[in-house]
Amino acid sequence: MSQQARIDVISGAYGRANRKIEFPKNASGKHESMSDIFGTNVFSIKKMAKSLPKPVFENFRQQLKGGHTLDKVTADAIAHAAKVWALEHNATHFTHWFQPLNDTTAEKHDSFLSLKTTFDNGLAEISALETFSGSELCQSEPDASSFPSGGMRTTFEARGYTVWDTKSPMFIQDGPHGTRVLYVPSVFISYNGEALDEKTVLLRSSSVISKAALDILNLIEPASEDHPRAQNIYTTLGTEQEYFLVDRGLYALRPDLKTTGRTLIGSLPARHQQLEDHYFGKIPTRVLAAMSEVELELAKLGVPIKTRHNEVAPCQFEAAPIFEEAMLAVDHNLITMDVMHRVAHKYKLKCLFHEKPFKGVNGSGKHCNWSLSTDRGENLLSPSSTPETNYRFLLFLVAVLKGVMDHGDLLRTTAASSSNDHRLGAQEAPPAIISVFLGSELTEVLDAIEENRAVDRAVAGTTTTQMRVQGTTLDLKVATLPKLNRDMTDRNRTSPFAFTGNKFEFRAVGSKQSPAFPVTVLNSAVASALLEIKEDLLKQMGDKAVASEEDILAVIRKYITLTKKVRFEGDNYAEEWVKEAEKRGLPNIVKSPEAFKRILAPNNAEMLTRLGVFTQAELESRFHIMNEKYAKEIIIEAQTLWGLLVQHVLPAAFSYRRELSESAAALKQIGAEAAPEMKWLAQLSPLCSDLEDISEELDQLLNEQAPIEDPEKAAEHACYKISPAIEKARELCDKVERLVADKYWPLPKYHEMFSTL
Repeated sequence: MSQQARIDVISGAYGRANRKIEFPKNASGKHESMSDIFGTNVFSIKKMAKSLPKPVFENFRQQLKGGHTLDKVTADAIAHAAKVWALEHNATHFTHWFQPLNDTTAEKHDSFLSLKTTFDNGLAEISALETFSGSELCQSEPDASSFPSGGMRTTFEARGYTVWDTKSPMFIQDGPHGTRVLYVPSVFISYNGEALDEKTVLLRSSSVISKAALDILNLIEPASEDHPRAQNIYTTLGTEQEYFLVDRGLYALRPDLKTTGRTLIGSLPARHQQLEDHYFGKIPTRVLAAMSEVELELAKLGVPIKTRHNEVAPCQFEAAPIFEEAMLAVDHNLITMDVMHRVAHKYKLKCLFHEKPFKGVNGSGKHCNWSLSTDRGENLLSPSSTPETNYRFLLFLVAVLKGVMDHGDLLRTTAASSSNDHRLGAQEAPPAIISVFLGSELTEVLDAIEENRAVDRAVAGTTTTQMRVQGTTLDLKVATLPKLNRDMTDRNRTSPFAFTGNKFEFRAVGSKQSPAFPVTVLNSAVASALLEIKEDLLKQMGDKAVASEEDILAVIRKYITLTKKVRFEGDNYAEEWVKEAEKRGLPNIVKSPEAFKRILAPNNAEMLTRLGVFTQAELESRFHIMNEKYAKEIIIEAQTLWGLLVQHVLPAAFSYRRELSESAAALKQIGAEAAPEMKWLAQLSPLCSDLEDISEELDQLLNEQAPIEDPEKAAEHACYKISPAIEKARELCDKVERLVADKYWPLPKYHEMFSTL
């Protein structure tokens, strides 16, 4: 690796032509619209209804509603219909697609091809045919000991099962050279039935919150012909996915990016994000081409991407979908990440989902916008025009506040990782203190209800006779501009959990992690709060079948008072908030190993096991996995950095030091002034010594880490011993990078990676 390699890659990047995207055409030869393309590679409910006999489809529909289990006849019929559809789309294989506990997805491809043997006059005749049975559709068997299990599966206990998630539709993915595969979304469990994945617990939590929410609705809203009872409540989710794109050639020259997903060394260039000109700026041509192809591929897969734009940092971008049912939204987010990776490769780009690939500029998150909806399409977190009298909204609002207050530390756990530690609280993401932002209008509504007084419109920020969701109308003093309806509240980008009109935005989640675990915990925490509220309502109601307004208001007032400490409207980055949060008793969990412990805290473990979302064994397993993964990631970073030091940074520094020494000696020999060279040597030589010392320190710390078998102790050693040494080594390397002549520096620099899109 040399400076010339960097130059060659950069020159090639500027001269690259974009791929031409081939949009599908209809029978008349015109390009199809995105709405025409949408879902063409999905075996949707509508397609199933058309391809299945009506009784079979009705059985399946009842199974989706929880009416009964899937019988063999129905499963076989669905499998046959799926196979016919897949073969029509040139698929040759099928796979159970699942989400193990490693922030990735997994798949094992099986061919539709089977052999049939017939006998004619004693001679065997072998013929080939495509088959797909109901048993193959419903169940498969990967090696459970080869995935993270936290001790629930050992090497000799290999059996595990993937089981078709019937609520998530099958789809076809395009592979290389025209190959296609039918994907069957599945859960992954052990031989004994323990959850070994993200989806199983998410499905459990969805069932729990649905029942708890329905119980509340049945107590406060009498059913009628005009307003029938809801049969199901589901959580909705929209995941804003942030990511970085860098030239693949430069990425290939960075061993740290390739191995760890982030740059372990790198000096910040003179210009990065400080001019604030990248955010919402013009999308680079190559990036826009890649984005367009990503959206085309996702449209075929039924993934509704709505927004794309430049993010704050150089090379950083965002894609946001239309909100969907949470279970499907999680699948779609993971599909989105996969498609982004594959399409970026076609444009000689590398897609980076690490939360902090570049030090000194903003990192990436995955903002999870969460809400509750009935099967009639009603958003239970919509304030309506008069939130102070919308008791249904207020009950669910205080339930969310209570859930976050009681289990905020557990929500913090869901965003904990070695990579997200670099982002949380770093002036670009919420801090580690979990609080809730409601905005001035809702805050005034809650305060007024608590104090049993009328809402003060001046305090709330409205001048209308009724408080409106859209807030006030702003006069822009320009006659040609349309009126601007101001939203109910301003946004608070420093809040980890903010109300944004008719949903909550959980901003702490890291960009590379699955949103399943955060949503699972949020569902569970709110469900637990709803069950408490239900008991209080029943006590308040006495013998009444339906709660009166006075009953509901009394319970709302109680929970407004109970949850005041978790509400915060100010700057979450301010040091004053850290002190205030401590007074309120809100935990400030800065490091991940401390956050991991909260999953086994008695109040959190009791809640999750009582609701049936996790078993105690599954919680202990996840605790084990999180610690083990954290320690391994830090170790990999330390080993990679040690290699960079001894194989790249120190040799570059030594070469430049030798040139300076030889130059100074030659100048002195002819009697010329060598002071500048000697001054540069005086700066560089001590750094070389310090780098040598830190490389030995890293090596020693890694040797100390090796015998630590307990995952919790291993994570703590990695966090409090190895990580500081990594940062110390980085500071020294970055100083050396600024001193060493460019021709000696072998690694692509930040300014080169930031400017080659």
